[in-house]
Amino acid sequence: MAVDPKTMKAADFARVSAIDFVARFETNINQLVEILGITRKIEKQPGTVVKTYKVQGTLESGDVAEGETIPLSKYNTVVGQLFEMKLKKWRKQTTVEAINDKGYTQAVEDTDTKMIKDVQGGLRSDFFAFLQTGTGTATGVGLQGALAAAWVKNQVLWEDTNASGFLYFINPEDIGDYLGKKEITTQTAFGMTYIQAFLGIYDVVVYSGVPKGKIITTAKDNVILYYVNPKNGDIAKAFDFTTDQTGLVGIHRDVDYSNLSTESVVLSGTKLFAEMLDGVIVAAITAPTTPPVK
Repeated sequence: MAVDPKTMKAADFARVSAIDFVARFETNINQLVEILGITRKIEKQPGTVVKTYKVQGTLESGDVAEGETIPLSKYNTVVGQLFEMKLKKWRKQTTVEAINDKGYTQAVEDTDTKMIKDVQGGLRSDFFAFLQTGTGTATGVGLQGALAAAWVKNQVLWEDTNASGFLYFINPEDIGDYLGKKEITTQTAFGMTYIQAFLGIYDVVVYSGVPKGKIITTAKDNVILYYVNPKNGDIAKAFDFTTDQTGLVGIHRDVDYSNLSTESVVLSGTKLFAEMLDGVIVAAITAPTTPPVK
């Protein structure tokens, strides 16, 4: 007897789970983009590479006598780092015994959730490792002193641009004492805590991946989200992935009847980076000096 085409099979449920997988990832990514104030999202095209830049040059003396020729100050931008987008791939297999014993939700969907967090964690770690390569520096006594020094540096670096704002990344151990004493509103996404207008002026992102004793800051416009869309370009000609609206992550799930298991294959090529390395400031939080006892 022929099977009714409306009969719901395992493959139907797998497809629903795939859509749910990317939808949850999209929500977290969009929260991250909102928190970081990212307005620049670039989809990678075949054959292109990522370039970051740094500005170099020297300001000549402005002490020029009457009638003398004013010396030229020369600046130029050079490529700081050059790297290609690397596609990352993950695979997860669940047996029929696991589904029968633990249920579909626990065996497939709950493990999808953990897989999402691990993928996000890798993206987050790469971003903060990149931020630490920033070439701008500042130093201040205590958290407030270091924030003030970093703020001043930002004003100088970006004074001739229309920067939409600045982000200050801080280790939770460096800001913990302040959080306990002040009533503030926080927003959490992607494993990070966002505090708007901290101490009345700083948009702060609190994350354990920032080295203790350091503040990393840059203009929001300097942060770029660069990604591969599994549904566009030549990839889609060969592979069938389900993606979210942003195309940041793709998943394909199949049922293998030869060993009665479901297999999830995830593809992502996503990178957060700062375009101008000189515009990323790593500020040191120094301890106050104790005056000598007289």
